[in-house]
Amino acid sequence: MRLFEAAIIVFLLNLPFGYWRDNVKKFSLQWILSIHVPVPIVIALRFILGLGFAFITYPVLVGAFFLGQFIGTRIHKWSAKNLNFSASSCLACDLLKITIFLKNR
Repeated sequence: MRLFEAAIIVFLLNLPFGYWRDNVKKFSLQWILSIHVPVPIVIALRFILGLGFAFITYPVLVGAFFLGQFIGTRIHKWSAKNLNFSASSCLACDLLKITIFLKNR
């Protein structure tokens, strides 16, 4: 059960980083940081939840990592295309804008 909880946390952690990554130039410093900043957090999460480094944890957590990045980029592309505002690199700020936008409709 701890592995499932860790996978959910890793997925949710990577959503804003994938969102950020989609709005910056590919292979720039910000692009590299958006991929690599969550890695130490995921490693710390392994220790906090007592998962260790058993082989079975790797495909699950790596899959959650990349799925979070991928869905984050898809959210950015969708919001930039379908909503009437320019999407920034900050998922939290844009969610606030979307909430205000939908409220004022």
